[in-house]
Amino acid sequence: MTTVQLELPDQLAQEAERAGLLSAPALEEWLRKQLKQQAAAELIAMLDKLDAVGNDDYMSPEDVAEEIRAMRAEKRLAGRV
Repeated sequence: MTTVQLELPDQLAQEAERAGLLSAPALEEWLRKQLKQQAAAELIAMLDKLDAVGNDDYMSPEDVAEEIRAMRAEKRLAGRV
């Protein structure tokens, strides 16, 4: 386990302590929530970048399935020769 030391203004520290926000469980919960939000924001930003690229070569799931069927059929025929 890691110990973390924070420097906060006295008034803020007192208010946070009274509200129960400086307890280890409260801080852990807050940090985990922040990490999830950050990860989600990064994923959304990445998806926005991908969307902006405008890839015209997009294949639908049906197209992918058809390509796989065609490749498997090719392999079967090649194995018979």
